[in-house]
Amino acid sequence: MPFEIDNDFENVVQIKVIGVGGGGGNAIDRMVTMGVQGVEFISVNTDKQALYRSKATQKIQIGEKVTHGKGAGSKPEMGSKAADESREAITEAVRGSDMVFITAGMGGGTGTGAAPIVAEIARDLGILTVGIVTKPFAFEGKRRMEQAENGIEQLREHVDSLVVIPNERLKLVSEQRITLLNAFSIADDVLRQGVQSISDLIKLPGLVNLDFADVTAVMKDAGYAHMGVGRASGKDKAEAAANMAISSPLLETSISGAKGVIINITSSPDIGLDE
Repeated sequence: MPFEIDNDFENVVQIKVIGVGGGGGNAIDRMVTMGVQGVEFISVNTDKQALYRSKATQKIQIGEKVTHGKGAGSKPEMGSKAADESREAITEAVRGSDMVFITAGMGGGTGTGAAPIVAEIARDLGILTVGIVTKPFAFEGKRRMEQAENGIEQLREHVDSLVVIPNERLKLVSEQRITLLNAFSIADDVLRQGVQSISDLIKLPGLVNLDFADVTAVMKDAGYAHMGVGRASGKDKAEAAANMAISSPLLETSISGAKGVIINITSSPDIGLDE
């Protein structure tokens, strides 16, 4: 039976990255600057001024009636009301997607309150939904941490997989002095590498190909997830890179007890089979 081949492969699998609130929006801006390919970026915020500066492909202001474009004031309940008010706009933005990544800095107002609703909308549409969020630094205070924990629990109910990055652990992953600026860049790099790796796995040909169904089989209804990247060269490079990827001190999770694993390997053409 004859069939037509869709040469527009970019449109075969639609992946969108949604940054919710200030932290999520900043993460998206850094990903755009770093040149992440194969995905569409959407910024969702109550803060009209922040959206104006955003580098996202699509910008959605939520909760105009409840926040008047001035942000959620570090109140998750305001972020939740804002997303609820703008359900229709969020639904239209994610409709037709095969996979969405939702990123937010938990602990504040918009990201904490709105991210679970964005996830709920996406998952109810049958979209593979992955959350990648940060927890606040200890110096940000007990109230903000409690809000973050509550937001993460709510988000967990509406995503297929969830990666949590505690900002307090950022000091463990760099030998250089950690500043506020490079700390957030390190956290965002986890998101960038994860998104780019998944996009490349699905959209770029490899010696051993994975398709979107393979990715879905591992990530759907998976719960808390571990995401890591390892690089190495020289003797025992394969083992060193693998150990680095599975033992990232940045994440609270480990691969112990994992029900599924997705591995993306990039190497020189002369890599040995034993590696």
